[in-house]
Amino acid sequence: CPPQRTTSGNTPRSTRSPNVRCPQVPPQSDRPLMGIQSEKNFIHTNVAEAIMAVAKKPLHACVDQRRGDKYLLEGSGLVQKYLKKKDFGVTPNYILGRKKEAAEGRQERVAARSACRRDGLKTNWEDLNKDFQSLSVEMTTIPQRLRKEKLELEMKQLEDDIGALEKRRFVYISGE
Repeated sequence: CPPQRTTSGNTPRSTRSPNVRCPQVPPQSDRPLMGIQSEKNFIHTNVAEAIMAVAKKPLHACVDQRRGDKYLLEGSGLVQKYLKKKDFGVTPNYILGRKKEAAEGRQERVAARSACRRDGLKTNWEDLNKDFQSLSVEMTTIPQRLRKEKLELEMKQLEDDIGALEKRRFVYISGE
C-alpha cells in the first residue's frame, strides 16, 4: 500500500491509519493456480439473453442519398416532440406569479398616484382658502371683487375634483 500522492505530486498524503499494515508481497515460490475453468457456457447464455431481451426501437432517421447517409430526426427539429407533452400550451407557474405580482404592483402604484393627486388638490384648496380668508370683508374696488370671484371659482373647481377622486375608485386622466 504505497502512500497516495496529492494532485501537486510533491507531498505524500496517506489515507490510512499508521497502525494498519499492508499485506505482504507473496514469495516468488508461490505459483498462481492454473487450469481453473468455469462450467458456464457463455455462448448459450448469450443466446438465451438475446432471445429474452426486449427488442430495441429503431432510430428515426432520414436517408437523403442513395449512398445511405443517415441523419437522425430526433435532434434535427423535424420531429415535434413538445406537442405531445401534457403541459404543452400551459403557462408556467412562475410566469403566472410574475403577472400577478406585476398586477398588484400596478394597482398599488395607481392607488398611490390617486392618493398623491387627492392630497395635492387638498393642499391647493387649503392654500386658496387661506388666501380667501385673508381678504377684507368689504369689497370696495373692482379688482378686489374680481380676485374674490376668481378664488371662489378655483375653490369650487378644486372641491369638485376632490369629490370626483374620492367618489370613484378608478379615474382616467388623459395625457399619461
